[in-house]
Amino acid sequence: MNNNFREQRLREDLVSASRRINSIGLNQGTSGNLSSRIKGGLLITPSSMPYDEMQFDDLVAIDLSGNPLVETQRQPSSEWRLHAEILTKRPEIKTILHCHSIHATALACHERSIPSFHYMTAVAGGNDILCAPYATFGTKKLSELAVAALENRLACLLAHHGQITLGLNLKAAIQMAVEVETLAHIYLQACLLGDPPQLSNSEMSEVHHQFKKMSYGID
Repeated sequence: MNNNFREQRLREDLVSASRRINSIGLNQGTSGNLSSRIKGGLLITPSSMPYDEMQFDDLVAIDLSGNPLVETQRQPSSEWRLHAEILTKRPEIKTILHCHSIHATALACHERSIPSFHYMTAVAGGNDILCAPYATFGTKKLSELAVAALENRLACLLAHHGQITLGLNLKAAIQMAVEVETLAHIYLQACLLGDPPQLSNSEMSEVHHQFKKMSYGID
């Protein structure tokens, strides 16, 4: 399979995935963005374009410094730097999803992480799912804060903004975003009865051990 054919398939898959994240309620309107690693850089959704109107040739190919890899293409998402910085720091990652899902964003607006109130918080790689401090969208500062919150993890919240998930492929990144949104929803509901108790570090260590045995959350 040559590189041109691979990229064509990836473009088609990115368009389908972008539409899916809206249809399942992870995103609304033109908010959020999605990218996948390619040779020499990344493919990312364009700026301010409704996903239901987007075609495969609307996706934008840039290098990891933000320079275009293709002439006469659309402008990349305003969050291209966020994607490029994460892909630079995390060479094992292939796909990044940033979305404004309702419950995760509600928590992020309170600058709250998702603690180890439920064992499934381990699915993102840590005992909790961190909330990165606020920084203006599209800035290097936001990228730096997100990279720090994602260290050794596959998901984080962005204060007053939304969530980010990482994956080895599109399916994995979307599944992780669904998990984060579900956990955020459950956590908000649990908080109606007061702060829920948290699992201890030793209890969470057992969860991580079980996940590794099952390869849970890797694919």
